[in-house]
Amino acid sequence: MPTSTEYANVRYLVDDVRAAIDFYTNHLGFTLHTNAAPAFADVTRGPLRLLLSGPTSSGARATPADTTRGGNRIHLPVDDLDAEIARLHDAGIAFDSDKVAGPGGSQILITDPAGNLVELFQPAHAETQAER
Repeated sequence: MPTSTEYANVRYLVDDVRAAIDFYTNHLGFTLHTNAAPAFADVTRGPLRLLLSGPTSSGARATPADTTRGGNRIHLPVDDLDAEIARLHDAGIAFDSDKVAGPGGSQILITDPAGNLVELFQPAHAETQAER
């Protein structure tokens, strides 16, 4: 089956498509691509196309009711995690974890309005550059 290689597509089931559009475009640098709210929208950031499927979308209807959310999340690299944390805090975004640092870099988790996880990640090499 031929598929487009322009984007990597990820589907998130959301309770409110308009709130999800606002969250991703106003706070995380995504661009609105398609707006068929309240059923569906998609937003893009670089090669990521995030499909925002509301309760009436075909994607949501195809999902079994007993499906539970796991620890899966989209992973968004940033150049300066501390600056992003401050910016999002000032915008009233709540964090779902503390900042965690490891050998590969630092990360923090937030959730979109429907409870889907988003990881903001600063690679270790970017941390060194941000400190300069």
